Amino acid sequence: MESTQVAAALRQISKGLTALADALDGGTGERSEEERHRDLMVAWGRRGLTRAEASDLFRRHGFSPQAAGGWVRGDWLEVRDDGLRYLTTRSVRWLAEQEPGHEL
Repeated sequence: MESTQVAAALRQISKGLTALADALDGGTGERSEEERHRDLMVAWGRRGLTRAEASDLFRRHGFSPQAAGGWVRGDWLEVRDDGLRYLTTRSVRWLAEQEPGHEL
């Protein structure tokens, strides 16, 4: 089996496990992308995350780890000199607009 086939199979397994987890905890699995963005940002907070930690957080909120690169290009995340990833001011402002009174 080629590595691309293995990767495709693992993605299918991942989708199935997400559906199973939703069924077990009563979730519908129908959170909007905006809700997932908000939940990810709240979970992230002001702390810096390593690449692996950021990838794990993206996965837990239903995004591919590669989405972090798009967030960096879109000025939602930044990689600082310490090598950690942080939410940008843009992200913090957007979250405050979504949840008035919520401060990170």
